[in-house]
Amino acid sequence: MQHVKRLLLILPALVLAACSTLETATAPALDADARWALLPAVNNTETAQAGERLDAITVSLLQARGIKDVQRHPGSSNEGLLPAADRAAQEAALVWARGQNAKYAVYGSVQEWRYKTGLDGEPAAGITLTIVDVASGRVLWTGSGARTGWSREAVAAVAQKLTGSLIDKALSSTKR
Repeated sequence: MQHVKRLLLILPALVLAACSTLETATAPALDADARWALLPAVNNTETAQAGERLDAITVSLLQARGIKDVQRHPGSSNEGLLPAADRAAQEAALVWARGQNAKYAVYGSVQEWRYKTGLDGEPAAGITLTIVDVASGRVLWTGSGARTGWSREAVAAVAQKLTGSLIDKALSSTKR
């Protein structure tokens, strides 16, 4: 009976752990009071406006976690502005961030944003976030994750939890 009780306590944690994965670099000490720039996310999915949705979630969560000065790139509302292989467009967005006197730039990419097929139709999201030093263009931090939810959960809710986990990791050494 004791083993059954232990299993019942451990089982929910195992089920939840199997629903997500997160890989991140070590968090640097970032300046929360500095100006940040949000560059347009790349949408690598077939879901329309998934990159735009990631941008909206990211800016909201950054501000909720103490990053008050976030400038959003005007192209953040243009789906497809930064195709995956378009380095010139990414460099142009970084030049824009320099013109905004931003210290850091954040950009993301969406690998998955959908409901899985099947009886349950579970929501699934997969994203990558990157923080760069605007002056040098050097990557300071990057993290990727994937998460699925329960059948009645929204993809946006799953993506928000995943994005929040990534941002928490990125800002873990930042004084706020």
